Amino acid sequence: MSPVHPLDEAATARAVVDENGTLIRWSEGARRLLGYTPEEVEGRPAADLLDRAGDPPPSAPPGNRWSGTLPLRHRDGRVLSVWLLAHRAEQDGEWFLVTPLEGAEPCVQDDPLIRAVLTQSPCAMAIYDERLRLYGVNDAMAKVIGLPEARIRGLRISEIGGKRASEKLEEEMSGVLVSGEGRDVETYMRSGGEDHAHAWLIRIAPLTDGDGRVRGVCLAAHDFTEQYRGRERLQLVNEASRRIGSTLDVTRTAQELADVCVPALADFVSVDLLDPPLHGGEPHSEPPSAPITLRRTAHRSVTPGSPEAVVTLGAVDVYPVASPQTDSLIAGRTIVAPDATTTLEEWLAWDKRRRERVAKYGIHGTMSVPIRARGQTLGVAVLTRFRRPDPFTPDDVLLAEEVTARAAVCIDNARRFSRERETALALQRSLLPQSLPRTAALEAASRYLPAARAGVGGDWFDVIPLSGMRVAMVVGDVVGHGIQASATMGRLRTAVRTLADIDLAPDELLTHLDDLVVRLSEDAGPEGTTGEVGATCLYAVYDPVSRRCTLARAGHPPPYIVPPDGPPRQIDLPAGPSLGLGGLPFECVELELREGTVLALYTNGLVESPGRDLDVGHQLLSRALEQSSQSLEWACHAILQALLPVGGATDDVALLVARTHGLPPSQVATWHIPADPALVAPIRKQVVDQLDTWGLSEATFTTELVVSELVTNAIRYGEPPIRLRLIHDATTLICEVSDGSHTAPHLRRAKIFDEGGRGLLLVAQLTQRWGSRHTTEGKTIWAELTLVDEE
Repeated sequence: MSPVHPLDEAATARAVVDENGTLIRWSEGARRLLGYTPEEVEGRPAADLLDRAGDPPPSAPPGNRWSGTLPLRHRDGRVLSVWLLAHRAEQDGEWFLVTPLEGAEPCVQDDPLIRAVLTQSPCAMAIYDERLRLYGVNDAMAKVIGLPEARIRGLRISEIGGKRASEKLEEEMSGVLVSGEGRDVETYMRSGGEDHAHAWLIRIAPLTDGDGRVRGVCLAAHDFTEQYRGRERLQLVNEASRRIGSTLDVTRTAQELADVCVPALADFVSVDLLDPPLHGGEPHSEPPSAPITLRRTAHRSVTPGSPEAVVTLGAVDVYPVASPQTDSLIAGRTIVAPDATTTLEEWLAWDKRRRERVAKYGIHGTMSVPIRARGQTLGVAVLTRFRRPDPFTPDDVLLAEEVTARAAVCIDNARRFSRERETALALQRSLLPQSLPRTAALEAASRYLPAARAGVGGDWFDVIPLSGMRVAMVVGDVVGHGIQASATMGRLRTAVRTLADIDLAPDELLTHLDDLVVRLSEDAGPEGTTGEVGATCLYAVYDPVSRRCTLARAGHPPPYIVPPDGPPRQIDLPAGPSLGLGGLPFECVELELREGTVLALYTNGLVESPGRDLDVGHQLLSRALEQSSQSLEWACHAILQALLPVGGATDDVALLVARTHGLPPSQVATWHIPADPALVAPIRKQVVDQLDTWGLSEATFTTELVVSELVTNAIRYGEPPIRLRLIHDATTLICEVSDGSHTAPHLRRAKIFDEGGRGLLLVAQLTQRWGSRHTTEGKTIWAELTLVDEE
């Protein structure tokens, strides 16, 4: 209770009784009324002050307020009939007792304060004097208070109301009394004469006499509950629009629905959703049939920990006929159960756990709202009240349906996004290499991570074995996200592999790829307009024999190089235009790489992040590369840990890390051959000797035939200079014949009586694979043989 003004200490008799009936506080006014000092009564049972000869004392009242007349014994033995007003504190159960000692005489109509009330206050009114003691009320205010005016005249508003809101009003009244300026106060409370709480606009005005002196205050109360609730509903709808659907995550959206409704609409809210179809597709449009299986996706309670919940988050429960969930889903409308202990009797009898929770927490009302969007049934939200005493009203139903409808669209959007994301991710992963090929030129490790929110994009990487033990590395990024970006990525990756197979130089390959993207853009636009197809790409070719790497990029971030004994650095590589612009050249850079050099190729999602400078991203990447020089798999892990935020990348990330290996000169043999057919036999002999030196005698027969055919063709149809080169590692033997002619060979079917035309067909049958590549000096015909141990 608010402290008593010193001048009013004896104006009322006050006492406080604890929940056990013991007097714990005794005021000066109480001493004046009954003659006992605080030392004589504090700590004693309050019942000792009652006159035992009279009627038996009343039992403890059921509510939080009581008023009535009791026979009390004075210290001198007299018995006084005293009217008491008692308030019980909700926190500790203590009773505050008060009775006025002054101001019981009725006011007269010609009093200046009464005249001021009649002229200045048009509604339920009360007048308080200079001591903030009640001076008078009109009939409307007496009805609101619920007590006769004659009983409460002389009490302060905090003593009449007995609530914290009453104390705050008294503070405002004191401010008006001092300043002489009126104030408006909005409060939501239940007055003594009301069954339910109302919203009140309290207008406090000073009352002055003819000389302008403040003689008291007038308090006028206006019930604006309807306007207040309308404003609350509007605020809740606005709050739902702002908070629900902040992400494209189904669980998060369902939790946001529950959070918005508690405590504004209910004390406990559960959101249960139907599981989506196993193999994708749209949910069923027709209402489900009982019993219905639902998954608890979210719940929220005014009680921490949500002890009212019977089903745990993520768990599945089956709801039978007569349950509010099933009834509302089958009916397709909101169902309100005013009294959970009677209207849900059949369901509660079937479900013992829920019956126990209803009894334990005093649940008295439930409202089940179907969650539907675009004609599809998604689930149900159940709102429950147990702490709020008022039942659900028709306005509550409309509000719950409005908020749930907004959430339903967001949940459906999240499910559609998740379904498309899963489809695009499956497509993306099917188009990316499932494993990187093992080559003698380099070892490699890779990572691909889709964007956390934007969805799967068009990032890709690849490692492509080329002829002559060379290997190509490629990383690219298609503009956009979703299935379209993934499909475009697949087309570009296939095109790169096709172009790489004909051994185009990096700049030539990017030129052809640029032409393809231009055509894709034209095809993507409706009715001849240009579509929004674009991409970036980095293409590199490493030769383990010469240990040189040739690179070119099309608007892609430059790669990093980490020498065996040096710090990481970016390769100074001309940027080149992005793919799809058309008609612009690309430039190559050739580097000599030492054994064990590490190359890092990546997409921009790795180094770019909102709120972080691009230079900072590159610094983090350089530091991560410097600190992870051992395992390439560990290097990939360390790089992602260092650069990506906790919540995931905002864009797709593709990362390819490779460590180069050189082929020693002892595994390469080269012959320069004059254009003389008579020298083919000696060359075959030298090849056999070289195979014996390498310990590859088992491959002699096939190699002799291949060398004989390729060298003979070069001498007969090619141009000088002619060169033969053999390269081998543990599993492969490569035979290459180069000449100065740019005419590419091709297979043809010889007729029965033709003397030639079967050479390349024979080579194709005897080798693992064969092909040709153009060089600046002419062309090279190559063939690969797999070395298999005879055992």
